[in-house]
Amino acid sequence: MATETGTVALDTHHAPHHPPHLQHHFISSEQQFEASKLGMWLFLITEILLFSGMFVAYAVYRIWHPEVYQIASTALNPWLGGLNTLVLLASSLTVALSIHFIQKDDQRKMVIGLILTVLLAATFMVIKYFEYTSKFEHGVFPGGAFNPHGAEYEVLNVPYAAQFFSIYFVMTGIHGVHVLVGMVLLGWLASRGIRGHFSSAYYTPVELTGLYWHLVDIIWIFLFPLLYLI
Repeated sequence: MATETGTVALDTHHAPHHPPHLQHHFISSEQQFEASKLGMWLFLITEILLFSGMFVAYAVYRIWHPEVYQIASTALNPWLGGLNTLVLLASSLTVALSIHFIQKDDQRKMVIGLILTVLLAATFMVIKYFEYTSKFEHGVFPGGAFNPHGAEYEVLNVPYAAQFFSIYFVMTGIHGVHVLVGMVLLGWLASRGIRGHFSSAYYTPVELTGLYWHLVDIIWIFLFPLLYLI
């Protein structure tokens, strides 16, 4: 429509429709998703670097004292560690199914998958709780508090065994914190899913949280054989 100065006014009535989830600085849902996914991958890279440093510390101490690490690892329960591995693998499946179902606009099954993932994560933490308490009861602590006692743990009274368990508690403890963070995020997504916030047109938070959860699982797949089996 022409103005008095002869210029043409912009017709704002024909501006493209922005869905509620689309931030104003993105031109499309696809662009927003790609930017969010790139941000998540950058964050996951920093997480990989964090655990890489701990893996390097583990490798250095193991090279220096391989016989001590072989003795110390016998105090860990490989059956519980193996069970936790299966639990996390199952949780990766349920979170992947959640993404699959929301892509099909099946919100109910997506919510069920997320809740199952939270329950499996809680199972992992309960098993880890029993592992930790069994060590604490026999004086197996990280750092200077390391003072193993009891028939099953007397073998740990050797030099540098304390370093093994310091690394064990730090690595599995930080991993456990990541599991707890994942449980909070998955529970939050489930509550939003119940309220119908996601659909095949918008499920970015579900997919990004799924990426995070898969990394948590992969890290444990490395931790389990290094600490419990080798």
